[in-house]
Amino acid sequence: MTRPTPAILRGIRLPRRYKAKTSETIPVSPSLPASSPSIVWSAAISSLSAPRTALALSCAQRSSVPANRLAAFRLSQISRTITTTAIQKMPPVTTPGHEKFDIIYIGGGSGGVAGSRRAASYGAKVALIEHSERLGGTCVNVGCVPKKIMWHAADIADKIRHAAGYKFHGPGIGSPQFDWASFKPQRDAYIRRLNGIYDSNVAKEGVELHHGHARVLSPTSVQVTRPDGSKYALQTDKIVVATGGRPTVPSDSEIPGASLGIDSDGFFDLEQQPRRVAVVGAGYIAVELAGVFHTLGSDVHMVIRGDTVLRTFDPSLGEVLTNWMEHTGINFHKSQKVVRVEGAPGQTLTINTDKGTKVEVDCVLWAIGRHANTEDLGLQELGVKMDAKGDVVVDEWQKSNVPGIFALGDVCGKALLTPVAIAAARRLSNRLYGGEQYKNDKLDYENIPTVVFSHPTIGTVGLTEPEARKKYGDANIKIYKSSFRALYFSMLPEDHKEPSMYKLICAGPEERVVGIHIIGLGSDEVMQGFGVAVKMGARKQDLDDTVAIHPTSGEELVTLR
Repeated sequence: MTRPTPAILRGIRLPRRYKAKTSETIPVSPSLPASSPSIVWSAAISSLSAPRTALALSCAQRSSVPANRLAAFRLSQISRTITTTAIQKMPPVTTPGHEKFDIIYIGGGSGGVAGSRRAASYGAKVALIEHSERLGGTCVNVGCVPKKIMWHAADIADKIRHAAGYKFHGPGIGSPQFDWASFKPQRDAYIRRLNGIYDSNVAKEGVELHHGHARVLSPTSVQVTRPDGSKYALQTDKIVVATGGRPTVPSDSEIPGASLGIDSDGFFDLEQQPRRVAVVGAGYIAVELAGVFHTLGSDVHMVIRGDTVLRTFDPSLGEVLTNWMEHTGINFHKSQKVVRVEGAPGQTLTINTDKGTKVEVDCVLWAIGRHANTEDLGLQELGVKMDAKGDVVVDEWQKSNVPGIFALGDVCGKALLTPVAIAAARRLSNRLYGGEQYKNDKLDYENIPTVVFSHPTIGTVGLTEPEARKKYGDANIKIYKSSFRALYFSMLPEDHKEPSMYKLICAGPEERVVGIHIIGLGSDEVMQGFGVAVKMGARKQDLDDTVAIHPTSGEELVTLR
């Protein structure tokens, strides 16, 4: 069965009289032969401010639709049911559906869902175990997706501030008023919708979803403890641990009063926007959330152990971003550590640093790192090797040291990125069940591009300058670098002109590009394409041979000298 493509509907005006209706079935055309089979097409149009509303075409309006579009309808031989039925959540099973599975994925995050679906698509009998009620893991629920939505909100706030420079006038211009309390439930509703889509996709592929805590009893058996305390065991040929990670928060014994703060998960639980915030940490999560708070109007303090943020990134990125964040009004407390937090829940909190600094805030957010969810899985009892941080040690094929047990994603402590977990999981399932063509399929962990949704955004791939010099030697490294302002800022006052810095790291006489590090407006979108180039082994000459797209920021990378 083929659904009509969106192009068929392009240009068709929808009648107002259907806007208040929630469900109606109408034929495509009265001229369709009576023998035409009926195919149901479900469609829904959602509104940010109202329940889902269905729209439909009247017969009179269909008579004015061009003949070629009606022909497309006739060819698809459909009748349509316009409905607002929400995506139905598929309930987890309560008992095993098979005596033995081919593979069990533990963890319903990005890796577990992607890997289980891919394995099932090849006909494997697959079980997926998730301890929470929501699929999608960190990324969907308390990570990438809601964070990017909050970044978009902050970006719009900046655009409102900039609008006067482009001679926009009127109420609100220059002074954005963000309603955090109203935006949160709207954002959360979108996330719940994604949870439903994940449920639906897993069910469509025939993956058996189990809700409960998983404990590996042996390389071929996993016990599931359901929320009601009941237990049962699943038998399998292979087990994949994809349980992800969680934020690291110091204990009250380490830092008295630490529990008065929240972590990055707790950021998404905030019902109201705090007026004053202290973000402890200098990594990408700290930078992103501090930027959102600040751009939406909170007074932000950052406590960092060094002099710049993003110390694991190329130094040039950290320097540019730190300077700009300070310029915009974020208060930095450099080379300091929090030693105590004083106050009470819901009241003013005072952070104390080892340098004697005291700062009063309404919210303390710990963003000092993450660690793997490997506790109480039964892995140590089976002799599965882990490193000192609790990450599962695997080889290039995602195999642990125990035959039949694999691990991937954040639980392995390497390249903690959603697309990495997805790619590793799909390649593992390809290799195990996809046939001869995938017998050597595995993820290459080198040259993985990534971005930071800071203000401004960052894109990076490959080696940092220190890493490249260490690997190839100073004499074999050449750096190309450009600092500029994006054209967008040409109409704004000097104080509001964000910096851009593009850096190319080349190695050897052929000047192979081994690293690209960019910061500035649009860098998050620019990075994907150049990530492909680095992965393909591009040389500086290949970039030089590419005609620039003008006027863009991205053209800087093909015109560097």
